[in-house]
Amino acid sequence: MIRFKPGVPRWVPPRLLSRASGLAVPTVWGAVAVAYRMTCPLAHDGTLGARLVSSAVMCTVVTGLVMHVRRRLLRELRRARRIADAAQSVLLRPPPPRVDGLAVAAVHLSADRGARIGGDLYDVIATEHGVRAVIGDVRGHGLGAVRTGAAVLGSFREAAHDEADLAGVLRRLERAMARHLRERSHAESDLTGDVPDGEDFVTVLLLEIRPDGEIRALNCGHPWPHLLTGARADPLSHAEPLPPLGLFPLPPELPAVPCGHLLPGDALVLHTDGVEEARNAEGGFFPLRAVLAEAARDHPLTPQSVRRTVLAALLRHTTGPPKDDVALLVLRNERPPRCPSPGAARDTVRPAAADPCPTDPLQFPA
Repeated sequence: MIRFKPGVPRWVPPRLLSRASGLAVPTVWGAVAVAYRMTCPLAHDGTLGARLVSSAVMCTVVTGLVMHVRRRLLRELRRARRIADAAQSVLLRPPPPRVDGLAVAAVHLSADRGARIGGDLYDVIATEHGVRAVIGDVRGHGLGAVRTGAAVLGSFREAAHDEADLAGVLRRLERAMARHLRERSHAESDLTGDVPDGEDFVTVLLLEIRPDGEIRALNCGHPWPHLLTGARADPLSHAEPLPPLGLFPLPPELPAVPCGHLLPGDALVLHTDGVEEARNAEGGFFPLRAVLAEAARDHPLTPQSVRRTVLAALLRHTTGPPKDDVALLVLRNERPPRCPSPGAARDTVRPAAADPCPTDPLQFPA
């Protein structure tokens, strides 16, 4: 038996205090109703006026109880939204406006009504190996997809700093995904006794942008991003992607795909398939490439303007919230131009009018 010393205040758990305060108001209203029925003569009077007064008193009591319950539900709803916002800030934390000379903007829309997070994931990190970005799409929705996305993102945020090449990062993601699926399979089989279908997977695109703007990528079943340069919007690559993580083992060799350079002023738009596959009332797909070409003509071109243009066009196209999760990640190179050394080959992709580097070798600084 626990004994309390005299004069020492007893500690009461906050949860018990909350429950006691929540029961106080209903108890008071119930006491009012009981007292009226037992002590007031009108409660036992059969006349029409007395019945009207009794009905008014009962309506007041019921209204008070309903308002009390409504206030408590609203408080719980606000608390749940704060928790959801905190979870989203940890899982899909807002990227900084600039990452190692790259301007960044991102957005995520969940297909689940009332949900703040879904099955899409993205992140961008500055490392000693260059700026590394990831975007992915988990099969399905709900808490299961959120947990899978958290496992993949957590592994990426560590591996992006530890691994010297993208192949090492992707291997770490594959192991994290396999471990997560095993743990979830064991947990579900212990709870239900059924064996899961084993068809959970996640599409992933890894990008590495080096200080000179060179882009290298590894794609596991994800849509290729678009490169915005001048007034054009073109797919970054047409290479055949690898299988999504979780379906089949990755091949022994994982050579990164060279994707050219992200020149100063150019932008990359990474997206999930919820953007391209969004349909209008007639069943037509969203014209993402045309919308991006329109966004590329904006001056000045900023990641925020690209995000705003795509979202506005997407919501007009679908006439409401999308049916699938949507994620956009926009990266624009705002680094100062880097001139090659006098003996190095020049980049033939850059237009001559936009080339700030001198053509005469004697003009290069010593």
